[in-house]
Amino acid sequence: MTIQVGDHLPQVTFRVSGKDGPEAKTTDDVFKGRRVVLVGVPGAFTPSCHRNHLPGFVEKQADITARGIDAIAITAVNDVFVLEAWQKASGAESLEFLADGNAEFAKAIGLDMDGAGFGLGPRSKRYSMLVEDGVVRVLNVEESSAKTEISGADALLKVI
Repeated sequence: MTIQVGDHLPQVTFRVSGKDGPEAKTTDDVFKGRRVVLVGVPGAFTPSCHRNHLPGFVEKQADITARGIDAIAITAVNDVFVLEAWQKASGAESLEFLADGNAEFAKAIGLDMDGAGFGLGPRSKRYSMLVEDGVVRVLNVEESSAKTEISGADALLKVI
């Protein structure tokens, strides 16, 4: 079942880049007591994600945080090393990158997709959401993973 506005995020463990290598970070570590914009993408460095989706959140970070948002987090079904490289290559060091390498989070919230037809395996659908203390308050899911109209930074700014 797909997560809905008003639902609590499920407990999963992400991997993040730490000082000494990959570190575990739970859903509570990321969202408890915070207002977080969470952006789900099919994959780091993929054309729509790299050129169209992530840049808007990097460019609009000040506008987003000015609305009482504590953090912008990006999640993808990639390993922590790929996400770290993408974070650096995109100039997005001030955003939080959450590796969902086994698609556990994407599956748990019902926003996983099968990218096998493109040689990608399990992936996340493209979305953005506002999460307050672990509860989904806004959810924008793209019908096509190639589009960023509903889930982009400008669209999210209109509703937060």
